[in-house]
Amino acid sequence: LVAILDADQEGFLRSATSLIQIMGRASRNVEGRVILYADEITPSMKEALDETERRRRKQIEYNERHGITPQTIRKAVRDVIRADEERSRTALRRVAPRLAAQAPPDQLFEVIRQLEREMKEAAEALEFERAAELRDEIEELKQLL
Repeated sequence: LVAILDADQEGFLRSATSLIQIMGRASRNVEGRVILYADEITPSMKEALDETERRRRKQIEYNERHGITPQTIRKAVRDVIRADEERSRTALRRVAPRLAAQAPPDQLFEVIRQLEREMKEAAEALEFERAAELRDEIEELKQLL
């Protein structure tokens, strides 16, 4: 359930595009609902409602033609955890250069060794973009020595 308060207030978060995106996100759940609280229907609301209805009809026709029964998207917990770990790593990479500049050389060497291990693991897993990111990070840290 998504409730949009003051939906009749025009602006960035109440534009037709934003409303369509919010409604689309809610529709990923079979029981998803969006409630728009407003005193009047604005042009943005009308456009979003019309577009959502058009997409709904198109999806229903497609599902009927292909014998598809809509189901809520379900992600494995490990996929969610992996995504969260990746976000944490990304945040750490942004802060790491400042922290590394203050770290003693022996700690810096250990960090570099750990990153080199991760880089090799990424390459073996054919995650070449990740390996390249790690390589670049290692080079930055080596310049601090």
